[in-house]
Amino acid sequence: MVATACLPVDCCGGDIWGSDDASDEDLILRARRGDGAAAFESLVHRYEHDLFRYLRRYLGSAEMAEDVFQLTFLQVHLNRACFEDGRRFRPWLYAIATNQAIDAQRRNRRHRMVSIDQPLGHDADSGTLRQLIAGHGDADDEALDDPEAAEWVRAAVDALPSPQKTVLLLVYHEGLKYREAADSLGLPVGTVKSRLHAAIRSLTRSWENRQTSGE
Repeated sequence: MVATACLPVDCCGGDIWGSDDASDEDLILRARRGDGAAAFESLVHRYEHDLFRYLRRYLGSAEMAEDVFQLTFLQVHLNRACFEDGRRFRPWLYAIATNQAIDAQRRNRRHRMVSIDQPLGHDADSGTLRQLIAGHGDADDEALDDPEAAEWVRAAVDALPSPQKTVLLLVYHEGLKYREAADSLGLPVGTVKSRLHAAIRSLTRSWENRQTSGE
Protein backbone atom coordinates (compact mmCIF):
# COMPACT_ATOMS: atom_id res chain seq x y z
CA MET A 1 0.00 0.00 0.00
CA VAL A 2 1.32 3.43 -0.95
CA ALA A 3 1.46 5.87 1.93
CA THR A 4 -0.15 9.14 0.88
CA ALA A 5 -0.18 11.02 4.16
CA CYS A 6 2.89 13.08 3.30
CA LEU A 7 1.52 14.36 0.00
CA PRO A 8 0.89 18.12 -0.10
CA VAL A 9 -2.89 18.05 0.12
CA ASP A 10 -4.55 20.67 2.28
CA CYS A 11 -6.97 19.22 4.80
CA CYS A 12 -9.74 21.65 4.01
CA GLY A 13 -12.63 19.26 4.17
CA GLY A 14 -14.70 17.60 1.49
CA ASP A 15 -15.39 14.04 0.56
CA ILE A 16 -12.54 12.79 -1.64
CA TRP A 17 -14.75 10.04 -2.99
CA GLY A 18 -17.31 12.57 -4.18
CA SER A 19 -15.20 13.09 -7.31
CA ASP A 20 -15.27 9.49 -8.48
CA ASP A 21 -17.43 10.31 -11.49
CA ALA A 22 -15.26 13.23 -12.59
CA SER A 23 -12.65 12.74 -15.29
CA ASP A 24 -8.95 12.97 -14.47
CA GLU A 25 -8.83 16.19 -16.45
CA ASP A 26 -11.69 17.73 -14.47
CA LEU A 27 -9.96 16.82 -11.21
CA ILE A 28 -6.56 18.27 -12.09
CA LEU A 29 -8.18 21.45 -13.46
CA ARG A 30 -10.11 21.77 -10.21
CA ALA A 31 -6.85 21.33 -8.31
CA ARG A 32 -5.19 23.88 -10.61
CA ARG A 33 -7.72 26.50 -9.56
CA GLY A 34 -6.54 26.14 -5.99
CA ASP A 35 -9.88 24.99 -4.60
CA GLY A 36 -9.50 21.28 -5.23
CA ALA A 37 -7.65 19.62 -2.35
CA ALA A 38 -10.24 16.83 -2.37
CA ALA A 39 -9.93 16.56 -6.16
CA PHE A 40 -6.15 16.22 -5.92
CA GLU A 41 -6.43 13.51 -3.30
CA SER A 42 -8.94 11.68 -5.47
CA LEU A 43 -6.32 11.60 -8.24
CA VAL A 44 -3.76 10.18 -5.83
CA HIS A 45 -6.12 7.40 -4.78
CA ARG A 46 -7.23 6.78 -8.36
CA TYR A 47 -3.65 6.07 -9.48
CA GLU A 48 -2.12 4.61 -6.33
CA HIS A 49 -2.33 1.02 -7.62
CA ASP A 50 -1.64 1.33 -11.36
CA LEU A 51 1.10 3.93 -11.11
CA PHE A 52 2.75 2.21 -8.16
CA ARG A 53 2.70 -1.09 -10.07
CA TYR A 54 4.34 0.57 -13.07
CA LEU A 55 7.02 2.17 -10.92
CA ARG A 56 7.72 -1.05 -9.05
CA ARG A 57 8.29 -2.84 -12.36
CA TYR A 58 10.36 0.01 -13.72
CA LEU A 59 12.56 0.25 -10.65
CA GLY A 60 12.55 -3.35 -9.41
CA SER A 61 11.98 -2.18 -5.85
CA ALA A 62 8.75 -1.54 -3.95
CA GLU A 63 10.56 0.81 -1.59
CA MET A 64 11.96 2.92 -4.43
CA ALA A 65 8.58 2.83 -6.19
CA GLU A 66 6.85 4.25 -3.14
CA ASP A 67 9.38 7.06 -2.88
CA VAL A 68 9.04 7.89 -6.58
CA PHE A 69 5.25 7.72 -6.34
CA GLN A 70 5.38 10.38 -3.64
CA LEU A 71 7.80 12.51 -5.65
CA THR A 72 5.63 12.17 -8.76
CA PHE A 73 2.54 13.56 -7.09
CA LEU A 74 4.61 16.23 -5.39
CA GLN A 75 5.65 17.35 -8.88
CA VAL A 76 2.04 17.12 -10.07
CA HIS A 77 1.04 19.37 -7.18
CA LEU A 78 3.85 21.85 -7.78
CA ASN A 79 3.25 21.95 -11.54
CA ARG A 80 -0.55 21.76 -11.58
CA ALA A 81 -0.73 25.32 -12.91
CA CYS A 82 1.17 24.14 -16.01
CA PHE A 83 -1.49 21.60 -16.95
CA GLU A 84 -3.09 22.87 -20.14
CA ASP A 85 -6.76 22.79 -21.07
CA GLY A 86 -7.46 20.04 -23.59
CA ARG A 87 -4.51 17.93 -22.49
CA ARG A 88 -4.96 14.37 -21.22
CA PHE A 89 -3.89 13.81 -17.64
CA ARG A 90 -2.71 10.19 -17.74
CA PRO A 91 0.15 10.64 -20.26
CA TRP A 92 1.21 13.80 -18.42
CA LEU A 93 1.29 11.90 -15.12
CA TYR A 94 3.29 9.01 -16.57
CA ALA A 95 5.75 11.43 -18.16
CA ILE A 96 6.42 12.93 -14.74
CA ALA A 97 6.61 9.48 -13.12
CA THR A 98 9.03 8.17 -15.76
CA ASN A 99 11.32 11.17 -15.36
CA GLN A 100 11.26 10.77 -11.60
CA ALA A 101 12.05 7.05 -11.96
CA ILE A 102 15.00 7.78 -14.27
CA ASP A 103 16.35 10.25 -11.74
CA ALA A 104 15.90 7.69 -8.97
CA GLN A 105 17.82 5.10 -10.98
CA ARG A 106 20.67 7.51 -11.47
CA ARG A 107 20.80 7.87 -7.71
CA ASN A 108 20.41 4.18 -7.06
CA ARG A 109 21.54 1.67 -9.68
CA ARG A 110 19.27 -1.21 -8.70
CA HIS A 111 18.00 -3.36 -11.56
CA ARG A 112 14.32 -3.65 -12.29
CA MET A 113 12.63 -6.99 -12.87
CA VAL A 114 10.38 -7.73 -15.81
CA SER A 115 8.06 -10.65 -16.45
CA ILE A 116 8.44 -12.40 -19.78
CA ASP A 117 4.98 -13.97 -19.55
CA GLN A 118 2.79 -10.90 -19.06
CA PRO A 119 0.55 -9.99 -22.03
CA LEU A 120 1.58 -6.91 -23.93
CA GLY A 121 -0.27 -3.61 -23.93
CA HIS A 122 -3.28 -2.55 -25.93
CA ASP A 123 -1.50 -1.54 -29.14
CA ALA A 124 1.48 -3.89 -29.03
CA ASP A 125 1.72 -7.08 -31.03
CA SER A 126 -0.34 -9.79 -29.35
CA GLY A 127 1.31 -12.26 -27.03
CA THR A 128 3.87 -12.08 -24.27
CA LEU A 129 7.47 -10.97 -24.41
CA ARG A 130 8.46 -14.63 -24.48
CA GLN A 131 6.26 -15.25 -27.52
CA LEU A 132 7.52 -12.16 -29.31
CA ILE A 133 11.15 -13.18 -28.85
CA ALA A 134 10.38 -16.74 -29.93
CA GLY A 135 8.28 -15.52 -32.84
CA HIS A 136 11.18 -13.69 -34.48
CA GLY A 137 13.92 -15.55 -36.31
CA ASP A 138 14.81 -18.99 -34.98
CA ALA A 139 14.39 -18.35 -31.27
CA ASP A 140 13.21 -21.41 -29.34
CA ASP A 141 10.10 -20.81 -27.22
CA GLU A 142 10.62 -23.97 -25.14
CA ALA A 143 14.17 -22.97 -24.24
CA LEU A 144 12.73 -19.79 -22.73
CA ASP A 145 10.91 -21.94 -20.16
CA ASP A 146 14.20 -22.42 -18.33
CA PRO A 147 14.20 -20.17 -15.21
CA GLU A 148 17.83 -19.30 -15.93
CA ALA A 149 16.87 -18.20 -19.43
CA ALA A 150 14.01 -16.13 -18.05
CA GLU A 151 16.48 -14.39 -15.76
CA TRP A 152 18.70 -13.78 -18.78
CA VAL A 153 15.80 -12.09 -20.59
CA ARG A 154 15.21 -9.80 -17.61
CA ALA A 155 18.87 -8.83 -17.60
CA ALA A 156 18.80 -8.32 -21.38
CA VAL A 157 15.81 -5.98 -21.06
CA ASP A 158 17.64 -4.02 -18.39
CA ALA A 159 20.67 -3.75 -20.71
CA LEU A 160 18.66 -2.24 -23.58
CA PRO A 161 19.40 1.38 -24.46
CA SER A 162 17.34 3.62 -22.20
CA PRO A 163 15.02 4.94 -24.98
CA GLN A 164 14.06 1.38 -26.02
CA LYS A 165 13.76 0.18 -22.45
CA THR A 166 11.46 3.02 -21.42
CA VAL A 167 9.10 2.48 -24.38
CA LEU A 168 9.06 -1.28 -23.74
CA LEU A 169 8.05 -0.78 -20.11
CA LEU A 170 5.39 1.83 -20.85
CA VAL A 171 3.71 -0.16 -23.63
CA TYR A 172 4.51 -3.69 -22.48
CA HIS A 173 4.13 -3.46 -18.70
CA GLU A 174 1.83 -0.54 -18.14
CA GLY A 175 -0.33 -1.19 -21.19
CA LEU A 176 -0.23 2.36 -22.50
CA LYS A 177 -1.40 2.77 -26.07
CA TYR A 178 1.16 3.97 -28.57
CA ARG A 179 -0.40 7.45 -28.55
CA GLU A 180 -0.35 7.61 -24.75
CA ALA A 181 3.27 6.47 -24.58
CA ALA A 182 4.15 9.00 -27.26
CA ASP A 183 2.45 11.80 -25.33
CA SER A 184 4.19 10.73 -22.12
CA LEU A 185 7.61 10.86 -23.76
CA GLY A 186 7.00 13.82 -26.05
CA LEU A 187 7.68 11.69 -29.14
CA PRO A 188 5.90 10.94 -32.42
CA VAL A 189 3.91 7.71 -32.42
CA GLY A 190 6.13 6.35 -35.17
CA THR A 191 9.19 6.77 -32.97
CA VAL A 192 7.53 4.86 -30.13
CA LYS A 193 6.68 2.02 -32.50
CA SER A 194 10.16 1.90 -34.00
CA ARG A 195 11.82 1.88 -30.58
CA LEU A 196 9.55 -0.90 -29.35
CA HIS A 197 10.20 -3.02 -32.43
CA ALA A 198 13.93 -2.31 -32.22
CA ALA A 199 13.90 -3.51 -28.61
CA ILE A 200 12.20 -6.76 -29.58
CA ARG A 201 14.62 -7.31 -32.48
CA SER A 202 17.59 -6.66 -30.22
CA LEU A 203 16.32 -9.12 -27.61
CA THR A 204 15.70 -11.74 -30.29
CA ARG A 205 19.17 -11.38 -31.78
CA SER A 206 20.78 -11.57 -28.37
CA TRP A 207 18.78 -14.68 -27.52
CA GLU A 208 19.67 -16.38 -30.78
CA ASN A 209 23.35 -15.58 -30.23
CA ARG A 210 23.10 -17.03 -26.75
CA GLN A 211 21.59 -20.22 -28.12
CA THR A 212 24.19 -20.50 -30.88
CA SER A 213 27.06 -20.05 -28.46
CA GLY A 214 25.57 -22.71 -26.17
CA GLU A 215 25.54 -20.50 -23.08
